[in-house]
Amino acid sequence: MPQDDRLLLGVIVGVKGIKGEVRVKTFTERPEDIVAYGALKDVTGQKTYKLKVIGLSKGLPVVRIKGISDRNQAEALKGTELYVLRSELPDVSDEDEFYYADLVGMQAVFKDGKSFGTIAGVHDFGAGDMLEIIPEGKAESSSVLVPFTLEMVPEVNMAAGQVVLDLSDDFFDVPKDPQSQEQA
Repeated sequence: MPQDDRLLLGVIVGVKGIKGEVRVKTFTERPEDIVAYGALKDVTGQKTYKLKVIGLSKGLPVVRIKGISDRNQAEALKGTELYVLRSELPDVSDEDEFYYADLVGMQAVFKDGKSFGTIAGVHDFGAGDMLEIIPEGKAESSSVLVPFTLEMVPEVNMAAGQVVLDLSDDFFDVPKDPQSQEQA
């Protein structure tokens, strides 16, 4: 399954109970919607998983996977990424809606139109979504994270293939360590 033809919908992050149920960190708008797309595939596209949500645990869906019936089988799936084919997703009709995967590769520009870089990914580390941007002329290892909030990213223009950034003047300033100032 070519990577461009699929979207990551979730990751199995843990086991719940002894009957093979697992907890899934989802990347869907509503966590329980992980099952709305039918059977999901692993990263290789070779294995298929049919999920059924049976509850929630700490905000994560608890699911049963067809064919998984004990804790040991479930433990072996920990870390498994769950994908859906892009063609199985509904089309986005509202101009204010998009799939995060569609942002990857788009240009990030400042409000004045000056180019900043290219979006390399969208991440959620638990405190909100972040855009990973590789600044123009920099190596991939020089990427920066920008909070994906309406204040800092007031516009996503899918037609133009760009997001507009509105960052404060001191956004890239590194705060000074208060201890090093006292010792000086």
